[in-house]
Amino acid sequence: MSEITKTSAATVSTPALKRYGPWIGFLIVLLILPYIFSSNVGVYTMNLMGIFIIFALSYNMLLGQGGMLSFGHAVYFGLGGFMSVHFMNYLEDGSFVFPMWLLPIFGGAIGLVFAIIIGSFSTRRAGTVFAMISLGVGELMAASSLIFVAFFGGEEGVSGDRTMGPPLFGVNFGQDVQVYYLIAAWVFVTVMLMYLFSRTPAGRLANAVRDNAERAEFIGYSQRKVRFVSFCASGFFAGIAGGLFAINFEIVTEENLNALTSGVVLLMAYIGGVGFFIGPIVGAVLFTLLQSILSNYTDIWQLYVGVMFVLTVMFVPQGLTGIMMMHTPAWRMKRVGGLVVPYIRMGVPALAMLAGIAGFLEMIHHVRGSPADETMMSLMGIEFSTHSIMPWVTVAVLALVGGYLVRNQAPQLKEAWETANNPDAGGKEA
Repeated sequence: MSEITKTSAATVSTPALKRYGPWIGFLIVLLILPYIFSSNVGVYTMNLMGIFIIFALSYNMLLGQGGMLSFGHAVYFGLGGFMSVHFMNYLEDGSFVFPMWLLPIFGGAIGLVFAIIIGSFSTRRAGTVFAMISLGVGELMAASSLIFVAFFGGEEGVSGDRTMGPPLFGVNFGQDVQVYYLIAAWVFVTVMLMYLFSRTPAGRLANAVRDNAERAEFIGYSQRKVRFVSFCASGFFAGIAGGLFAINFEIVTEENLNALTSGVVLLMAYIGGVGFFIGPIVGAVLFTLLQSILSNYTDIWQLYVGVMFVLTVMFVPQGLTGIMMMHTPAWRMKRVGGLVVPYIRMGVPALAMLAGIAGFLEMIHHVRGSPADETMMSLMGIEFSTHSIMPWVTVAVLALVGGYLVRNQAPQLKEAWETANNPDAGGKEA
């Protein structure tokens, strides 16, 4: 092979690797995860994580791409789940012959139908009015789920059997790991489809309407129609997530379409970063880990998640993904190494401060929630009595000293950050 041919092949392969490399890596990660986390808890967590990734990305099609703040997105998730579990029961009765691995399509179709119905009037308005309409629709559906017991099953919900239907290559999805690969396949396909949608003219127009609706209207595009298309696509993918939830848990209840679930998906998308496509994925992974792992160690894990959400809204509105993307200029100029030491000097006291605050909250919770004669508690593997003065002094010292050092190190971190991101500054090499 001549040098010209080699150069041409390298030129062609580099853009292809840049374009398809992340997707190949994503697929490989999905395939090998069950071999790394093979325990029952690990598989359960990954199944829930995959469902939440699809759900959070579908919500990001509304908020992140279209600028539509919805408080009722769980409606399409829950209805997709309810219809899927009912269809699952039809398979069990022998009324239909339908492969179980295609059931999420049915959930997506139901989500799309209700998105068309609800979106036909809700997308006529934007901003606060749209948010209030979505909240009202969400509360209406949540109330209906307790009234129309024949369909929604009341407080007990509706259950099914995922092993019904013709098996796929001898797999009947009786084991959780088999369900994982089903969810992983749907995650890969739906994530790719939602990414491609964000690159279509409809997705680009949704960004334009989000940024300046009047200008989009002025150049000839109906902002209502643009919002309606994004709304319908979002409902479709949320219904797919609901169908996967029904397959994984074999039960769907009122909790799957109430305001709490709508708040959870908002929290996942916002903490991860609604301004980036990968942001909701990061938020879904983080929230699932907090729900599945942190809840095993503390009863007030939801308080920590709420505090994280408030701090994100106040100080880091671009989310965790935005924080990572802020390092792009320093990375390109090879100055990230100059931030390592300032981060350590800030991070260690910050962890001490957070440990002190968390210890104080855990001790308060133990004192208020435990019987009067139960004075001993365990925190981070350490047994101590909450009636002793030393534990309270320890957490107070950690919080106060850590907070003082954080405040003392903040100017130095700010100076290092400005140096690393200033093109005219002579930053340190990574």
